[in-house]
Amino acid sequence: QVQLVESGGGLVQAGGSLSLSCAVSGRTFSSFAMGWFRQAPGKEREFVAAINWSAANTYYKYSVKGRFTVSRDNAKNTVYLQMNSLKPEDKAVYYCAAAALGGTPMSEYEYNYWGQGTQVTVSS
Repeated sequence: QVQLVESGGGLVQAGGSLSLSCAVSGRTFSSFAMGWFRQAPGKEREFVAAINWSAANTYYKYSVKGRFTVSRDNAKNTVYLQMNSLKPEDKAVYYCAAAALGGTPMSEYEYNYWGQGTQVTVSS
């Protein structure tokens, strides 16, 4: 019923930027809270950012505040994660997720649908 497809991952030097996109199928996109998570090698999946259905509220993991920006375009059924000033510690597989509830949920257990993940690698 709902499918999420990420794009935009790749290799970038430390200090550089990447922009991730997540296209969501279905006509109910605007009712979803959207989140970004990441999983680094040997680590558990962790919360990165979330945005509510109207984009009035966002919430970020402290270590990415001021560097990452989450946004959404409901007309395009797409959520974005703009990543600036990337650090080697940001290397991970990044996942977008959709939650059929309000607010800006931070727990992976609150999300109903998940993308396949996209690799972000930061060198130097």
